[in-house]
Amino acid sequence: MTAGTPTARTLRRSAAAALALVLGAGLAACSADEPGTADPERMVLKPAPDGANSATGAPVGNGTSATVEGYQIRDVTLPGPDEPGEVSFRILDPAGAVVTDYEQEQTKLLHLYVVRDDLGEFRHVHPELGEDGTWRGQVDLGGPGEWRVVTEFIPAGAAQPIVLGSVLRVPGDWQAETVPQGDAAATGDDGVVQVRLLARGTVSDNGRLELAVTDLAGEPLTLGSYLGATAHLTGFAVGTRGFVHVHPLGAPEVTSDGTVLTFHTTFTQAGDYRLFVQTRVDGLLHQVGITATVEPAA
Repeated sequence: MTAGTPTARTLRRSAAAALALVLGAGLAACSADEPGTADPERMVLKPAPDGANSATGAPVGNGTSATVEGYQIRDVTLPGPDEPGEVSFRILDPAGAVVTDYEQEQTKLLHLYVVRDDLGEFRHVHPELGEDGTWRGQVDLGGPGEWRVVTEFIPAGAAQPIVLGSVLRVPGDWQAETVPQGDAAATGDDGVVQVRLLARGTVSDNGRLELAVTDLAGEPLTLGSYLGATAHLTGFAVGTRGFVHVHPLGAPEVTSDGTVLTFHTTFTQAGDYRLFVQTRVDGLLHQVGITATVEPAA
């Protein structure tokens, strides 16, 4: 934890004092953050200072198991396919007790990712912790299907984040989509912001992944702050659905390619990864999906 960051105990006291205000408010979606300035499938979690490498230990687990190191995700619920509703779950420790103490990571006590199992839809949301240890919030799935619920958190006193996952079926007819792959899938946009992969990743414990962020005309964009960084990148291995989560290494650089973000990576397995890039432009949060190919080590 960096100097000046509130301790987990202080955060818990503040959360308890504010409980009456937030209980029932449900999920604070990532787009609600204030704008500012600026395993086999594992990447580095924390952003490093400008020009420095991250020294954070790799998270334990990759979201494909409901139990990791004795920690469990239990009592998972999702809403129906037709309208927003509640997502809820509890985290149990190795002794079977409900976890209520967490360390802050990337401005939050817990990160929740809800992704359709074909990687065609992705939600990154932040639920609220109840006094009974149940996390509750609101999410709009937008349709039926197999949905993967992935939680990422640091139990109080732990040295590394824990990543747990559970798959639930939301009833209704649906057709799984094919994950976009190939050179064309290395570029994506949401109608306003375009993200382009500049170079394929490689298997290395000290790799780099570069992305260019531009408008649709290819011009650089000024990026705001989101969860304490200029961008947030969440991904899943196309084959195993293993979870990855990274942030930029240093400040963005404006070049002829656009606003270039560099990520420090520690891929140990080659293959395709579906990446969801989130960044803030003019106060609005944008999400763009691309597919990156990680090459074997030379």
